[in-house]
Amino acid sequence: MKILSVNAGSSSLKFSLFDMETEDVIASGLFERIGIEGSAYTIKYNGEKHKGEALMKDHTMAVNLLLDKLHELHIVESLDEIGGVGHRIVNGKDLFDRSVVVDDEVMEKLESIIELAPLHNGANVAGIKAFQKVLPNVPMIVVFDTAFHQSMNPESYMYAVPYEWYTKYGVRKYGAHGTSHRFIAETVENIYNRKDLKIISCHIGSGASICAIKDGKCVDTSMGFTPLAGVMMGTRSGDVDPSIVPFVMKKEGIDVDEMLNALNKKSGLLGLSEVSSDMRDIESEVEKGNEKAKLAFGKFSRRIVDYIAQYYVLLGGADVIVFTAGIGENGPLTREDVCNRLECLGVKIDPEANNKRGSLFKISTEKSKIDVYVIATDEELMIARDTYNLIK
Repeated sequence: MKILSVNAGSSSLKFSLFDMETEDVIASGLFERIGIEGSAYTIKYNGEKHKGEALMKDHTMAVNLLLDKLHELHIVESLDEIGGVGHRIVNGKDLFDRSVVVDDEVMEKLESIIELAPLHNGANVAGIKAFQKVLPNVPMIVVFDTAFHQSMNPESYMYAVPYEWYTKYGVRKYGAHGTSHRFIAETVENIYNRKDLKIISCHIGSGASICAIKDGKCVDTSMGFTPLAGVMMGTRSGDVDPSIVPFVMKKEGIDVDEMLNALNKKSGLLGLSEVSSDMRDIESEVEKGNEKAKLAFGKFSRRIVDYIAQYYVLLGGADVIVFTAGIGENGPLTREDVCNRLECLGVKIDPEANNKRGSLFKISTEKSKIDVYVIATDEELMIARDTYNLIK
């Protein structure tokens, strides 16, 4: 069976087409600038990139174009080969603790919670509707970034604010990157051939979150009501004193939207370094002796270590620490700095192993009290697996 794994953005549509017998990616691609002048697409297939420009006024036009190209490039000979479409949903509130088949009731619930992630959930729903129009007889599955975190207890997910904010407005921690953290948990369980493990999963990219996992379930995670909370990120501040918000708004004469924009898009590595949100640029400036870059690099590691240490105590120890996502998978200097700061917990890494590249490798030494791995995450595959299993 062939499964499409889809991630719809406000003006984009990413996809991967899987052969579920082998779990190999047949083709993948990106349709961008949907609804904007200059819309274009890129499709990777058989080691080649197929690029082009085409009018895409909305997601339905993008989906039609995608399916036309799959047929035109002989990626599929018939659309009947597509057995299901799995859609990523950023925030499922506390309404969904697992992936589900889309029906009218599910769509109604999805539309009721768009406000919790307006830039993402609205686009995700638009993507589902577009595929439903074009492939009306193909099962649609929704996979939630927040579902894995629904195993947290109230002590972890509640905020110390008026309780009625939760009952009236759903103000609580929801987390993010749950599909990635679940992939890491299952991969580690397969490595050790057991489920009774204490894992600290570090999804570190332009967006970053840390997750405490015990016996295959999330105990706590660093992102909160929105993906702005937690560790410092590429352009996001992570946790800050909330009193800073009204203080700076008054000083700068800015409104709420401008403040949120500053915390989401002008903070983090970019804000502290005043150089870039890209860790590669930060590391380059550190080598040149740039003090602000050094501060940003050090603060980034420090915040990750803060959460790892917190979750080490919460879990009562840790069997495995995993680095994943863009920086986690490709940033040996960040991994080294984080692990060196964890030496008091008995973490010891092999510098030579840490400089390797690959989808799964161990960087800790035999003397390390905690095993440390680098594992390439695969959220698209998890979406495809859930879709395939629910259809079966």
